[in-house]
Amino acid sequence: MDIGNKIKKYREQRNLSQDDLALKVFVSRQTISNWETNKSYPDIKSLSLLTNIFGVSLDEFVKGDIDMMRREIKKEKVKEFHLLNYVFLIEMLILAIAAYPLFKFFDTLGVIIWLLLFIVTFITATIAEKFKKDNNVETYKEILAFLEGKSLTYEERQQEKGKRVYQKIVFAMVAALLALVLCLIVIFIIDNVLM
Repeated sequence: MDIGNKIKKYREQRNLSQDDLALKVFVSRQTISNWETNKSYPDIKSLSLLTNIFGVSLDEFVKGDIDMMRREIKKEKVKEFHLLNYVFLIEMLILAIAAYPLFKFFDTLGVIIWLLLFIVTFITATIAEKFKKDNNVETYKEILAFLEGKSLTYEERQQEKGKRVYQKIVFAMVAALLALVLCLIVIFIIDNVLM
């Protein structure tokens, strides 16, 4: 981040040592050093004091850092979204593959285990849907733009809103079809190959 360089530059322009600046901002010299080396970031109270001491506006002082913070937050959200999708995919596969063996070999206990797996998968799906809603990404185009760190224009967003209902229906049908095919493959393998 650029803020550490700015603190050092403004401090040196005013012929202040780290100790001098620390006294004026009511922090330790080590805190000033951490700010200047970008190991930590000043809180809002400290930022306000620094801008007063240096005679610059807050906007000018943190400009560039805000954009960088937004990019970092976006990267973290994309990582979180990827992880959530992988977990959901694995849970769906386990749910589809485990159904027949659990029902066939464990009777009622198998049904209970499968229902517990279903509940966990449903919770993950709910979290994923909330994440998409919170980040305003629901259609494939919106999700791809989100993953690439881009935003859609207003017109593109309006077009995508019209697609959301249809894409959810198609996705549900494709997921159900894939689960059915996977279950039939597992049934065939268990009944014909393993028995």
